Amino acid sequence: MAFSPPPPLLLLSLLSLLVLQSSAVIPRMLFLVPQQPLVLKYHKGPLLKGNYTVNLLFYGRFTPAQRAIVVDFVRSLSAPARSSRPPSVASWWGTTALYGPGGATRLSLGRVLLDDRCSLGKSLTDSDLLTLASRAPHRAAITVVLTAPDVLVDGFCMSRCGFHDSGRGGKHGKSRYTYLWVGNPATQCPGECAWPFAQPTYGPQTPPLLPPNGDVGVDGLIISLATLLADTVTNPYGDGFFQGPPTLPLEAVTACTGIFGNGAFPGYPGNLLVDPTSGASYNARGLAGREYLLPAMWDPKTKQCKALV
Repeated sequence: MAFSPPPPLLLLSLLSLLVLQSSAVIPRMLFLVPQQPLVLKYHKGPLLKGNYTVNLLFYGRFTPAQRAIVVDFVRSLSAPARSSRPPSVASWWGTTALYGPGGATRLSLGRVLLDDRCSLGKSLTDSDLLTLASRAPHRAAITVVLTAPDVLVDGFCMSRCGFHDSGRGGKHGKSRYTYLWVGNPATQCPGECAWPFAQPTYGPQTPPLLPPNGDVGVDGLIISLATLLADTVTNPYGDGFFQGPPTLPLEAVTACTGIFGNGAFPGYPGNLLVDPTSGASYNARGLAGREYLLPAMWDPKTKQCKALV
């Protein structure tokens, strides 16, 4: 399912990067067309509600510092309100509770798996990603496969930055589980999958912002990871909340592509917070003093894309 263009004008991209498979699109190479009203319809399918763990599988070489950025982000999603000063990662995630019946989705860190020797090689297909995801426990879990900058994945950078999908496990394959994949774009396509921390490949040429964790690839990866986690819990099996055709839907965050703060427009991510020490741009605070840049999410109450700042 695709990381789609934002209101108030629909930003159509020839590079739709993050695909039920739902994918996150590259918000570059854009042109403007009149937008249809943005309403994500509930298609009456199951949503992921209650307590879930997030398993992380790092495929290829990630440094301990890079893994810590991702781990701290996952731990921040359902952290107590008092643990981080607003605007917080947890307050961003709280919007997912407004989707349908069942209340909040509380995420906790599950297993962290390392495959730094690339057991399936460095050129992966979608079926390889499903094989990797199947290595983690599935019960009440979302498995995240993260690929290193030198790992090639079908469609990466050309049509997507990542995707979410579902697989089957358990006895006779009767139980369904969700998983997602995100690539580190540091060397292959920072201008597509790490914007606004890299010069855009297409579209308005605005100067790149400084990434809050000092790592263009991983800070860009966090944007895609946040997008796909929200899209997974609100449309896990293709019959949850979305607008458009089921094969290329606009979902909770992909409906708001390119918006990170109020006042956003094509080529400009919006008004953001700036760290006075590092000069880095961010809009959310997490555990361990972390700062992150998170995309806007569609709010079912206001029927608008809601940014944290």
